[in-house]
Amino acid sequence: MKIASFNINGIKARLPRLLEWLEETRPDVACLQEIKTQDEGFPAEKFEEIGYGAIWHGQKSFNGVAILARDQVPEEIKRGLDGEPEDEHSRYLEANISSSKDGRKVRVSSIYLPNGNPHPGPKFDFKLRWMKRLRDRAAEIWAEEVPAVLAGDYNVIPRDNDVYSVKAMQDDALMQPESRQGYRRLLNDGWTDALGVTYPAGNIWTYWDYRSGGWQRDQGFRIDHLLLSPLAADALKSCGVDKEHRGREKASDHTPAWVDLSI
Repeated sequence: MKIASFNINGIKARLPRLLEWLEETRPDVACLQEIKTQDEGFPAEKFEEIGYGAIWHGQKSFNGVAILARDQVPEEIKRGLDGEPEDEHSRYLEANISSSKDGRKVRVSSIYLPNGNPHPGPKFDFKLRWMKRLRDRAAEIWAEEVPAVLAGDYNVIPRDNDVYSVKAMQDDALMQPESRQGYRRLLNDGWTDALGVTYPAGNIWTYWDYRSGGWQRDQGFRIDHLLLSPLAADALKSCGVDKEHRGREKASDHTPAWVDLSI
């Protein structure tokens, strides 16, 4: 089962690029972030035409997450995180996906963690609270002892070798010690950073800023992650980043990251 994460940065603006990527790479599951559309504006029929069922959790103009699955409609388990009833952001969606191999259920979450800038400030405080709420939900999933993948844009640069320039990003919320600590807590709880363990030397980016020629200069960083539960980590065959898709016309500023599991 190939599971991918893709911050599409506006599903209406990037729909041709998204459909192109799906047809060229054929992931079994695609977790999307920043769909930036209300629920009624989600183009589900376009995905059905190429063999994908979909669930989504939309929001007008910003945020929004979705999960696509090939030859099936994902079985929704949860939308949104507990712990802060006043939080109306559409940033979390969780589903079961049936394996075509043996029908086993695989738990998949699509995550769009708050950016947290400017730092310090209320947006950064919200980011840290959101990370704690995600950790609480991740612990519940982990306790179920199911193969699970927490996929998404975490807005955290975990290590110094996950960014083109530590100096350039040192004051950004993505690299603050508290952000990194929140991410490490997930790993310490037993989740495996698939790209992190596969590419320990780093220098593999998932995001390039539109400004200042970030793509042209290869000035990127890794903020899109796929965290694996123990059963999923045991099934890890390979993982990578579809870097070439970032260079296409009217592309998202992110590129897809994926894992291939023997499930």
